[in-house]
Amino acid sequence: MPAPLQGRRIVVTRPRDQAEELVRALEERGAAVVRFPVIRIDPEPDLDALHDALAVPDRYRWIAFTSQNAVQVVCDRLESWGLTLGETPVAAIGPATAAALRRRGITPALVPDEHVAESLLRWLLDTGGLRGARVLLPAAREAREVLSDGLRAAGALVDVIPVYRTVRETDVGAVPAHALAAEIQGGSIAAVTFTASSAVRHFVDLMGREAATAPRFVAAVIGPVTAATARELGVSGAEPLEASPFTVPALVEALCRRFS
Repeated sequence: MPAPLQGRRIVVTRPRDQAEELVRALEERGAAVVRFPVIRIDPEPDLDALHDALAVPDRYRWIAFTSQNAVQVVCDRLESWGLTLGETPVAAIGPATAAALRRRGITPALVPDEHVAESLLRWLLDTGGLRGARVLLPAAREAREVLSDGLRAAGALVDVIPVYRTVRETDVGAVPAHALAAEIQGGSIAAVTFTASSAVRHFVDLMGREAATAPRFVAAVIGPVTAATARELGVSGAEPLEASPFTVPALVEALCRRFS
């Protein structure tokens, strides 16, 4: 019996150092994967504010991580600075972020069942005791403000510290942008996967609107924010295929169902 994605050319736009899980899962189901990393993650060059925040033991009621990128940057710096998170409880926005924490020896105390900032905010508010309490949010420079605004509205003292930024990748790999655009317009690309809103925007910039909005491929996305960006920019000219839950395995299974 043929694999559900046999022969389908599927583009993976994740940063090259985060793409392997998705690439492997697609290839196991028969897909011909085109690696086309459109973004990369750059740690902030000046993290003195993060050092100062973490240097005081148990200063925070919560430390909330909204991406595995933030986990990587913070944990790398903790190791180089000889610091720990002590007894401070940690919240993770979803299973990928929680898994990144566990790999670094940190067990999250809170992981919401819906993997978006709005859900993390509700779960944190349900814990109570936030008025006057300090909460640390190590985040992307371009992060949404839903979580920080909601916590402040509940009376928390929130320290948002940018620890990385998402930038356009200058080395997209073996397939040049113009060649991929031609493949899309020629109908040989079955799907393009997006796991971040910024990846959608940079993909459109690299492809050009004519190719990016051509109704010749499936835009497969993780998360409602990424889906909203795909709709806003008209990517693939159709409703994006959304993973549920918002995970890589669910994204792969959604593609298998679509092409079955």
